[in-house]
Amino acid sequence: MALFNNGWKLGTGVAVGLGAIVLAPTILPILGAVAKPFVKAGIKSGMILYDRSREMVAEAAEVIEDLAAEARAEVAQADEAGSAHTSPASEGQ
Repeated sequence: MALFNNGWKLGTGVAVGLGAIVLAPTILPILGAVAKPFVKAGIKSGMILYDRSREMVAEAAEVIEDLAAEARAEVAQADEAGSAHTSPASEGQ
């Protein structure tokens, strides 16, 4: 039986499986109680990271909007200055 020839005897595997089934109702609640604070801390850290990243993105968007507004104002000012140089008197000549 090469299928079960992995160094463990079939009886050992069955014993480990039965032991796990018998001990699971007592061990799982203990593991859950131990793991709960770690899971909760991970969730809280994720929430804090999410909030901080939203703030950073909002600040970056505000800076980009300010730069775009300044660029628009400069383009408008350049257009007005360019149209002021071409007066109606010089166009007719």
